[in-house]
Amino acid sequence: MSTVISGKEFKVVHGTADPSTTPQTRGMIRQPGIDSNTAGAKKIWLGKVTCLPNTMGPPHHHGEAETAAYVISGSIRVYFGEDFKEYVDAGPGDFIYVPANTPHIEGNVTDEPAEAILSRGPDNIVINLGE
Repeated sequence: MSTVISGKEFKVVHGTADPSTTPQTRGMIRQPGIDSNTAGAKKIWLGKVTCLPNTMGPPHHHGEAETAAYVISGSIRVYFGEDFKEYVDAGPGDFIYVPANTPHIEGNVTDEPAEAILSRGPDNIVINLGE
């Protein structure tokens, strides 16, 4: 649904798009809500991510994109730093910030799935560094 007001198009996107329309890493299912395909967005990607139980993704970074996430349910762990020895854990109600160009590994070290709302800009840039 879209409406044009003062030459600007406002859109409502109902639900998320298929995960195959955006870059992925193992263990995390990223489903776009707002992106270039669903809303014509040029400077932001917003979507839902599901972290599979007992699964860590490969090392990766997001290039020039900063990442912010809000954890809805479960627990998400993000490893970073030298040899990925440092980490933070976030649970429901927590926000996570990952700076641009920062190699990290994220996932879920629990038996329950985790869900978060993820925002990244200018786009969902995912640069996998190998497994």
